[in-house]
Amino acid sequence: MISDRERRAPTAAEREARKIFRQAEAKETLSDYAKAQKALHDNRERLKAERLARETETANRTKAC
Repeated sequence: MISDRERRAPTAAEREARKIFRQAEAKETLSDYAKAQKALHDNRERLKAERLARETETANRTKAC
């Protein structure tokens, strides 16, 4: 266990490294969010196209009868 006396302030290189790692993690999180949003949008568009096709087919059947 490290006591208070043994703790030291991080060096400039360590601070810079932490900063870069935090930025990379933020980008990764954002890209995960963007992937989820794209998947949601694509699925919604697919379902909309299927619904419109069903409605058109139903409308064509009622006109033919």
